[in-house]
Formats: sequence, structure tokens, C-alpha cells
Amino acid sequence: MTKAVPRHRKRIATATTLTAVAAFVSAGVALAAPSNADSGTTTTLAGTTPGYATASADLGATGASTQVTVRVYLAGQDAAGLEAYARAVSDPNSASYKHFLSATEVRNRFGASQAQIDAVSAWLKGAGLTVTGSNIHWVDVTGTAAAAQKAFGTQLHNFSTPQGTLRSNTSDVKIPASVSAAVLGVAGLAQSTQHAVTNHQKIDNTARGPVQNNDPSCSDYYGQKKAPSSAPAVPAGYTTPATLAQCSLVPSELRDAYGVTKTGLTGKGATIAIVNWYGSPTMEADANKYSIAHGDKPFAPGQYSEVNDPSQWTHQDLCGGGDFGEESLDVEMAHGLAPDAKVITVAANSCFDSDLLAAEANIVDNHLADIVSNSWGEIMYSTSGDIDPASMKAYDQIFKQGAVEGIAFDFSSGDCMNNDAFSVSSGLNCDPTASRAQVDWPTSSAWVTSVGGTALGLDKRGYSFEAPMADNRSGRTAPGAASWAPGGQTFGAGGGVSETIAQPWYQSWTVPHSMASTLMDGTKTTPKRTIPDISLNGDLYFSSTLVGQTDQASGTYSEGGFGGTSVSAPAWAGVLAAAQQAQWGIPVGFANPAIYARAWLTNDVVQNPRQIGSSPIHSVVFQYPASSPAAGQYRLIQYGNDEGLPASRGYDLATGVGSPTALFLRSFGFGH
Repeated sequence: MTKAVPRHRKRIATATTLTAVAAFVSAGVALAAPSNADSGTTTTLAGTTPGYATASADLGATGASTQVTVRVYLAGQDAAGLEAYARAVSDPNSASYKHFLSATEVRNRFGASQAQIDAVSAWLKGAGLTVTGSNIHWVDVTGTAAAAQKAFGTQLHNFSTPQGTLRSNTSDVKIPASVSAAVLGVAGLAQSTQHAVTNHQKIDNTARGPVQNNDPSCSDYYGQKKAPSSAPAVPAGYTTPATLAQCSLVPSELRDAYGVTKTGLTGKGATIAIVNWYGSPTMEADANKYSIAHGDKPFAPGQYSEVNDPSQWTHQDLCGGGDFGEESLDVEMAHGLAPDAKVITVAANSCFDSDLLAAEANIVDNHLADIVSNSWGEIMYSTSGDIDPASMKAYDQIFKQGAVEGIAFDFSSGDCMNNDAFSVSSGLNCDPTASRAQVDWPTSSAWVTSVGGTALGLDKRGYSFEAPMADNRSGRTAPGAASWAPGGQTFGAGGGVSETIAQPWYQSWTVPHSMASTLMDGTKTTPKRTIPDISLNGDLYFSSTLVGQTDQASGTYSEGGFGGTSVSAPAWAGVLAAAQQAQWGIPVGFANPAIYARAWLTNDVVQNPRQIGSSPIHSVVFQYPASSPAAGQYRLIQYGNDEGLPASRGYDLATGVGSPTALFLRSFGFGH
């Protein structure tokens, strides 16, 4: 079972295609369920053997009585029709644009039929497996290794890997041809040790407190205060005179910077879902306390809700159970950018794909929200095995069903730059099992919005400039030291080119061909999906964002500076809620076509913004505040250097098309 880790075609469908789609929908046509009869022929699911399952690593057969849990994902009644309609309803140039279907219509027309579910269940039961649950997306089964081998036409062996002994199928999965049309993929035969990671970091041992302005250790805006003379001099080539880093930002400053305040939009009428694992028991109280402390409205009665059952939580030791900083960050940013939108936390029972997919499916099947924000991601290629292709297909199926309903999914792009060896060695959120430079999943899906990060500089009036999200920092340095303590790069916004996902139609007229057709190892290819799509502030030391939460052990509420694309993703969800309000409450739906059509209305983020002078290395001095155990110590911060992903004019792999503006938001009200 793969575990999640803590975010082309022509531009428009032809008239013939759209007519066919419309005819399909109006007729309500469904594919016939496969026959239960087994002719003895099988279909091989290519690519279902993980890379670690080699002869040299083989430790022998898995015990026949070993219990295994497997999920068989269902293809639904018309996968091709689902993709065609999802594209048509999302494309501003399509006659079917915004002709969304209800959740019931989506289930009836595109979900698996009862006949398909019954046929797949009968095959699995016939092999000796026990069906433990089923729905329009999948069938879950348990049983012995012997029964699983019979069902899936392969042997199960144990293999030696860098992460320990893992069980896997020794050859690609085979399924009866009679049910092959109903099966999307099979997950769970091969084990994986990928760990859950959310895309955020908290500034170590610091809390700015409920009021950050006038703090002597930081600047209210870029360049306001010079670094104290007790800090070492900055090296040659760094920004001089050295200035103190900005105080941690709060939602009102982000609303001002991205034009939300200027438009008067508040997200009224929209619902934002936050998906993560587990859930804080003090979330609503913390969000209300945080909002009031910073001049914003708390949640009104019924404005915040949760889908969360702690009795069903599993794998808390592996998934970081009890650390609710991510949920606090997500909820407070979504509410802060769209203070009148409803917010619902949909807490997965673990950080495994099976539970995360269940959370996403629940939102789509019951239309719980218009916008879904996810601040987590998964390494696609690791030494413990590549991500399960069946899970990838299942995610995409849910995202397309959401698009048909008018639901937008966004994911943070990650905090490990391009995930190369340098990124991994820098630590923090980077997965040491990453085997090569790569983009994360699901943020690289063609059916979600990948939200990158920036470093946001303010002036007295508000927005001043943005640079890519990345920090090089010195070590902690005591006052009076002669030089800065050694340090290194901490993190940077994720981005890059997918190895396998074809370039989606909406990117073909904006992303440079040479960029999309060059993989991260330099190999030339046909154009591929690139990320991110859009970006917002997420930097850690230059422009951190203040977050409040209650420590569950002590019961103490405190606030501290956070950074990462986990800040960017829920903030974007708030902006999208404002865009929905701008077009009279009609959901934006899958947002990428609308984003790329409006690329010229965004802030174009470049490597070296002119507003900060000509110094080749842009820097600030971070001083730990009086509330920190490291009070008075300093770090020298070089910001805007996203290793391996330089920003440039137009679309780039560091920041996508740029960041939103008031004009970008107002444009959603045009023509409606």
C-alpha cells in the first residue's frame, strides 16, 4: 500500500467532440457490465511490479497464510466520456463550459455500476478473498497470500530493500479478461515505506506573538529597519545595508497584497474543504482566537465544520499523529483570505493513499465543497518503489469527477525544489528515498492546480515585489560574532517537468515548448506537464506567515511563523473562493484553464526583482525575538534562490504564471 508523503492535446475540443459529449450526457448511456463468466483468458496490468522486486533482492516466497489487504480500483461506466466531459466543462472556449452535473448525475453516469461492482466482487470471492467494502470507486478485500496469488495471477515474495524487507508481487498483475473493462488498477500487493510529509516548516523556537507590528526584532515592511550593529557584517555581494527580515505576515496583509481587499470580495457563498490526516480538537477555537487577535472576524455559527472520526485513525506513529500545525495553517489561511466562505475539514484516517483517496472521494460523492485544498504530496520515484500507478489513476478519476461537478482541487507544489540530490541532502521536508530529480504527486496531476511559493516583499502601501520561495540561511549567530555561522539551503518551492504526464491542453499556449519538452535530467521528450501553475507567498524566514494553534499536551495557545507551499495552497483556495463570488456564485470548477487564460493579469515573478536594487545576492537579517529561547541571535538569510528552478519572465518552473492580482480576480466577473 503506497503511503502519501508531506502540495499535448489541442487547446479546445472540436464541435464534433462536444456534440458527442452532450449526446452522451442527455441520453444517460452507460457501458454494459462485464460478464461474470470467466473464459480462462487474462489481461496483464503492465507496470504493476515495483522496481525493487529484482532477482538479486529476492528473499523467497511470502508465507501462504500471510494476511494481505488489497484494493481493486474500478474504471467506472465510461472513462473516456468522463475525461471528455471534464475537459469540455472546464474549457472557457467550450460550448459546455460550466455546465456542471450534480453529484448524483456523476455517480449514475460515470461511477461503477452495481453490475460491475458485483462482477469484480464475485471474481475476488471466487479466489478465496473476503470483500470488506465497496463503492463506485473501488472494492476492498483481505485474505491470505495464497488467495491473492490465485486472484491476481502472480507470486508474492519478500525482497530486501534499503528500507528493510518488503513484500511484492514478482510479476505484473493478471486479472480475468471478463472483468478487465471494469478494473482501473490494483493496489496493495506490493508494500512501500514512503513516509507522510506536509509541505510546511515552522521557524525554530520562535513566536512573534499576537501582535507582530512594532516588534523591534523585525520590520513591518521590507527595508524598514537596519540590522543592529551587533550582527556581523554581510559578506561582499549581499544586499547592503543589511535590513531586518519582515515580521510574520497575517491574512489581512496577504489579502491586501493579492488584491482581494481592493475587490471587496470575501468568498461569500463558496465552501472550501481542507484535506489532511487526523484533526485538531481545538481547530475552530484556535482559528477564532487567531482571527480576532489580528482584526478579522471569527467563524460565524455553522461556518466551520468537520468530517472527522478519531476512532478510525490508524498509523499515527508513522503519520505524525498529534501534530496539528498543518490543519491550523490551512484553516486559518483559507478563512483569512476568504473570511465569509464556509470551511470544512475532511480528515483522512491516515496518510496512506487508501485513506486520502477516501477523503477526496467523500467530498466529490457528496459535493461537500466547491474548492479542495491539499497541503501534502508524494514522491513518485523512490528507493522503496515508485508510486503505485493504480493509485495515480484513482486520484485522477476523482479529480475528473470533481471537475464535472464544478469542484476545484489544489495541491501545494512541495518544498524540496526539484527533489534532486542537493534538495534531499538539505533535509527538512525532503524525502531521502527520492531516487532522482522529479515532481511530486498529486500536484503534478493534469487535473489539479499546483500551487507554488514566493517570497513576498511589502512596502508602506502593501505589495512591493515577489521573488521565488527559497532560503539559504546561516547558522544561529550570537551578537558580537565576527562572522556568520556556517549554514546552507533550507528549502525551496517545488517545481519541474513530469516524466510521464503529457502536457495538458491548457498549458500548450503558455508554457515554452523547450521547457515542457526537456525532462529534469536533460532528456528531450514530447511536451509534458509542468508545475507549478500559480504561486503565492510561502517563504519561511523572509516573509513567514503567522499561525496560531493550541499545543494539545500543555493546552497552551501560541503563534509562530510558518512557511512552505502549505501556506500558498490554502491561500489560493481563499482567492478562488473570492473568484467564485465575483462570478455571482458560480463555481470556477477546475481552475487551470481559467488561470492560463488570465496569465497576463498576474504578477510576473522573476529571479531578481528590480525593486530591491542591484545586489547580486538578495538578503535580510533574521533576529530571534524576545519570546524565543534563542532571543537576540541572528541568521543571515539569502532569499529568492530556488535551487535548480530559476524564475524568469513569463511562465517558469519556480512560480508558474505568477501570483494573483485584483485585475485577475475581477476578470472572473466579466461576461457573466
